Amino acid sequence: MEHTDPDERWLATVVDAAFFLLLGSSFARFLTRDQDGARTGWVVALFAVFCLLYVLGRFLAPAPRPGSPATPRHLVWLGSVSAVWVVLLVLTPSATWCAMPLLFAGLHALRPRLAVPLAVVLTALVVASQVRSADGTLNPNMVVAPPAVAAVATAVLVHLQRQGARQRVLIEDLVRTRHDLAATERRAGVLAERQRLSSEIHDTLAQGLSSQRMLLQAAERVWNTDPHAARDHVREAAGITSRNLTEARRFVHDLAPADLARQSLPDALAALAARESGPGLTVEFRLDGDPGRLPERVEATLLRIAQGALANVREHAAATRAAVTLTCLDDQISLDVADNGRGFDVDRPSPGTASEPGRARGHGLPAMRIRARQAGGALTVESTPGEGTVVSAAVPLTSFVPAPHKEPVR
Repeated sequence: MEHTDPDERWLATVVDAAFFLLLGSSFARFLTRDQDGARTGWVVALFAVFCLLYVLGRFLAPAPRPGSPATPRHLVWLGSVSAVWVVLLVLTPSATWCAMPLLFAGLHALRPRLAVPLAVVLTALVVASQVRSADGTLNPNMVVAPPAVAAVATAVLVHLQRQGARQRVLIEDLVRTRHDLAATERRAGVLAERQRLSSEIHDTLAQGLSSQRMLLQAAERVWNTDPHAARDHVREAAGITSRNLTEARRFVHDLAPADLARQSLPDALAALAARESGPGLTVEFRLDGDPGRLPERVEATLLRIAQGALANVREHAAATRAAVTLTCLDDQISLDVADNGRGFDVDRPSPGTASEPGRARGHGLPAMRIRARQAGGALTVESTPGEGTVVSAAVPLTSFVPAPHKEPVR
């Protein structure tokens, strides 16, 4: 359903009221001053036709909306009512001032290139009627006033029409820009969500599957020579499978780390260190300070960074020891993952180090950097060939509202 602008309804009401007021006064003046017995019947009939045409036009041929071209029906109505007025003007000068509503109707409906000539014609007819009906000395105001009033009215209405056209163009541009911005934000949100999901899968499911593959390959190598060790590898792979299944279900449910659902961040990091420890690699967890109540977003970010860093240690560093340290300060919390592995040149990463985007196996550290940046923090990497690697993530806490304390589920 099309809604009408309240200002348009108000303007139409004022114009209609002015028309009927002027029509009534013109008819009264005709009856009192200009009545001619031979033409009275025709003039009265024309007044009635003039009024009827005006009323019917308002219902059957409404004016177009601002900025829209006039419909053929409205143009026919405007021409018909103007022709009846011209005939009335020829028969009686009393109908002179009924031109004003016609002037406003034409200016409102027509383009300036048509409205201005119409205003000139109507004004000329009014002046001619005034001069014709003048008694005695011609009053200069009869010649000057109608063009002056018509010029002011025409200039104001044409200016408002053009200003309205510019505003409509501006509004259309703003609406289009808003739609484009909304579409851009949706695309950015989709890309960010894809990046987040890829990081989630890389840090959990992909790392778990990689560990399972290595364990099953180890079990296959010693299946005949050391069945006991092979069974241990299979059991450990089954445990990783169980954890991965829990993570997958957590993705479906709310995409939060499963380890944080039942325990605090320090407990989750300690459990992670214990899981990653095994033959050839010992992982220790250290806590410096009391983290207290942390926002869930910060906890999830730090846990995922720790998972990704330890996965890199296990797959690439050839380390025998690693340490996960959580340091809690008043305004920030930091996580350090250090190892005594082979290290690498940070400025010139080699394929397989997972240190820069675009390299082979290069998703780990970029994903950790993105996580830290999304949480408002930063991630740094310090490494020297042959001397190990330290991955550090620092997240400020000043911009976060403390989350309610979560009691471990027993």
